[in-house]
Amino acid sequence: MTTPVLAAIVAMDETRVIGKDGALPWHLPEDLAHFKKLTTGQIVIMGRKTWDSLPPKFRPLPNRVNVVVSRTPEALALPEGVLKANSLDAAIAMATERADNRQRIWIIGGAELYKSGLPVCYEVHLTLVRGVHEGDARFPEFEAGFDLVSEDPGQACVFRVYRRRDS
Repeated sequence: MTTPVLAAIVAMDETRVIGKDGALPWHLPEDLAHFKKLTTGQIVIMGRKTWDSLPPKFRPLPNRVNVVVSRTPEALALPEGVLKANSLDAAIAMATERADNRQRIWIIGGAELYKSGLPVCYEVHLTLVRGVHEGDARFPEFEAGFDLVSEDPGQACVFRVYRRRDS
């Protein structure tokens, strides 16, 4: 069995803002469609705050294996089928056990999970949102270890894919 690709997917503005008060600081249907296209049928790992930020009608994210990371997973009341882990390493291990060779494991936020996950990610799928937005969560710098391999302009954003340089 091949090891599934571990990737991060994120939308950030020109100042690296990714969130404000536990939510996205923008509403971009083209980015949401992009996220859905890439992650449907795949495995997504998110922190508890990201889980909480999802609208209830989209929790769990449909047609995906959802894994929620929390320092106190025993205190989480999650729907049946949603996996819980007490660390990113445990979440990746759970996801890897369940993945087939067509699936990717996506880290989808938040800021703490990105910070700890970027060192082990093979790819970063970044939506660069044009402009500057107010926010309290930022995406860590990662570009020094990655090469930009594709860039596609959208209406209000640019879709970029970065791949780990040493791979």
